[in-house]
Amino acid sequence: MTTEAAPQEFTFQTEIKQLLHILSHSLYQNREIAIRELVSNASDSLNKLRHIQLAEDQFRDDVPLEIVLEPNKDDRVLIIRDTGIGLTHDELIQNLGTIAHSGSKEFLNKLSGDAKGDLSLIGQFGVGFYSAFMLADRVEVITRSYKETTGWKWESDGTGRFTIEPAGDVPRGAQIRLHLKEGYEEFTDAFRLKFIIRKYSTFVPHPVRLDGETLNEQKPIWVEPKNQLTDEQYDGFYQWLTHHAEEKPLWRMHLQSDSPLQFHAILYSPPKNLEQLGFGRVDHGLNLCAKRILVQDNCQDLLPDYLHFLYGVVDSADLPLNVSRETLQDHKLLPKLKKVLTKKVLDFLAELAEERPEDFKTFHQQFGSILRTGLAQDFENRERIAKLMRFHSTFGDDREVLVSLDDYVKRAAEGQTQIYYLSGPELSSLAKHPLLEPFRKRNLEVLLLTDPVDEFAITHVGMYEEKQLISIDSVDVKFPESTNPPDEEVKPSPKGLPRVIELFRGALSEQTEDVKESSRLTDSPVCLINAQGGLSSQLQKILSQNSPDYQPAKRILEVNPQSALIGRLSELSTNSDNDEFIRDCGRQLFANALFLDGLVAQPEETTRRILRFMEEAAQKRSGIVV
Repeated sequence: MTTEAAPQEFTFQTEIKQLLHILSHSLYQNREIAIRELVSNASDSLNKLRHIQLAEDQFRDDVPLEIVLEPNKDDRVLIIRDTGIGLTHDELIQNLGTIAHSGSKEFLNKLSGDAKGDLSLIGQFGVGFYSAFMLADRVEVITRSYKETTGWKWESDGTGRFTIEPAGDVPRGAQIRLHLKEGYEEFTDAFRLKFIIRKYSTFVPHPVRLDGETLNEQKPIWVEPKNQLTDEQYDGFYQWLTHHAEEKPLWRMHLQSDSPLQFHAILYSPPKNLEQLGFGRVDHGLNLCAKRILVQDNCQDLLPDYLHFLYGVVDSADLPLNVSRETLQDHKLLPKLKKVLTKKVLDFLAELAEERPEDFKTFHQQFGSILRTGLAQDFENRERIAKLMRFHSTFGDDREVLVSLDDYVKRAAEGQTQIYYLSGPELSSLAKHPLLEPFRKRNLEVLLLTDPVDEFAITHVGMYEEKQLISIDSVDVKFPESTNPPDEEVKPSPKGLPRVIELFRGALSEQTEDVKESSRLTDSPVCLINAQGGLSSQLQKILSQNSPDYQPAKRILEVNPQSALIGRLSELSTNSDNDEFIRDCGRQLFANALFLDGLVAQPEETTRRILRFMEEAAQKRSGIVV
């Protein structure tokens, strides 16, 4: 029952028309934000009352601390009510009559010490209430303070004035009555309201009810102590977060930090990399909260791109918001949070690799190719990422075993100054590559890179533990003296070898940088070596496929003087009638070397040449009875 006293009329303290226009149309571009703000304000009010009840041991009753939404589609009215601290007559004037006056901020200033940490207050600017005028052309606030026995009614149409009148015997707390604008009936739809509450206010620490249903039953487990949470609770939160029912994360991180930034966070790794299954890039970010209120979902500024597959929530008490809460007031905080979170994730992965190698192996199989792109993106954490990389290797008999750079360095030979690698499309062909011959002979380990990203990433490392990473097809490869084979009698090069090299050089002058005698091969007749400063064959292949105008650099063809074929060609070189045949052999050996690197040069000419060799061989054997 209301009294018959005449309403008091007040003028807003500022140019209310202009300010409300800005608040409604510029700062709050998304209309549903108004519901979030009003629910957040209601939560603040409940927090204050709970704190007073605990601290002063009074004002206790059986009224539950809750927020209730009451939509009325027929009258186009939405009521948001709470059972919180409420407002007095003077507080209505002070808090709802002055733009940017914050009752929550003033209340916080009255507290000291640990009492601040007990409150989850976010309304630091006092303008969230005015977002109501984005939805409504008339707003009523019916409220009773916990200090009083009667209530008050505040009303305004946002045109510059508001009225206050007695409201009689009303429940403690506040009712915000939104008389919605025409065309805004959606905000009386239960399904729409449920979506908004579950999107923005799921973790409000008080029940939010609609038609008797509690809409925020999912608890904000990131603020709970780790030792009080079960695996089922962690998994359930992951499933709620990702909407992947019954899927369990590969691993999780529960972080709590007070310095240099205060925040709580939970991060999860999904069990599968959907990008490997052809679903395209999975682009999402973390949910960014300020004291349990969602500020931005899918925030991609909290982790670097090479960790974009992680899910989670980050809740910072230090988050300075601007008046709309939709963007950060101080953008410097995000880079700081990103830096701290990234370091913690990489350190966690290092611990996972050490303590749970099988789990890390699974993670690397799924996300290693994404993670290693960070070597080119994140200079500050390059060494941390490099430690997490795993590669196939010539070490041992099992080619499926993956090794780290640290493993490699521990096994390095005395005086070894380089980390050797060879890249290519298939592990089986790499393991048989002629370039490995001198490394096997010296018992030197070579990393075998099969992922197209591998070599791009590893070139950005450059040096690891003071050892240069280098492709074994580089002319700059250096063998440690400790691995030189014992003195043994070396067969002299065939006398006709210079002539063979000369003929090869003439035949391949357009395709090669040079042709010269090899000191590294033991079995294969030839190999291709990159000139100083040149890209590896695999990188050149990738660049050729992706850039039609790219011209691969010419390489050096090395000829093995101990090869039986080269020895026979050296004998034939004494007769000039064999010159063209030897040139053809040089061209074919060059093509064979390219095939081993996954490259094809002049395919029509190569196939014609192979056919001609086969015809000549068949003719020479035509007299043999089979």
